[in-house]
Amino acid sequence: MKTILTVLCMAILIISCKEEKKNTDEVNNHSEHKMEEKSEPTEKIVLSPHTSTMVIIGDAHVHIDYSSPGVRNRIIFGGLLAYDMVWQAGAHKATWLETNKDLTIDGKELPAGKYGFFTIPSKDEWILIFNSNWDQHGKDEYNEKEDVLRFTVTPEILEDITEHLVYNVAEIDETHGTISLAWEKVSLKFKFEIKK
Repeated sequence: MKTILTVLCMAILIISCKEEKKNTDEVNNHSEHKMEEKSEPTEKIVLSPHTSTMVIIGDAHVHIDYSSPGVRNRIIFGGLLAYDMVWQAGAHKATWLETNKDLTIDGKELPAGKYGFFTIPSKDEWILIFNSNWDQHGKDEYNEKEDVLRFTVTPEILEDITEHLVYNVAEIDETHGTISLAWEKVSLKFKFEIKK
């Protein structure tokens, strides 16, 4: 009887120890999990988000891809971006436009294809440029000899600030559309025609 009682006590003691270890492990795992959650990095704010805009007019598809910098209390044109200097019309990589149809812009032909879009801002008039080298970082590799089309546009000065650079491609009718951009207090717009 004494032996049975001793074995029973030992069994209860072993089971009790195992249960205690299990509870301790659960607490430790829970604590480690909480520590891991606290140490996860916070999401980084993207200052110049990558975005795009496009329009389909009939069977023509016109697409613009760009990174959208913010004003962030800075003077942009004539400040951060010097007048009369080439700008990649966005942040980071050069802005690009792709069209599957030939377009007429400012009376000149832009053949179907993919182009880097650059500007030369000034106070009274902007030069807009479509360049055959669409895949480049900023304006680092820009070469005027690779320009396919250049034309000028008069900027509109806005009363309110457009915080982030924004492009818009819109339909006018079945063969015409507009491309516009706005940033800080400047807005530009030009028309294009789809060649049939």
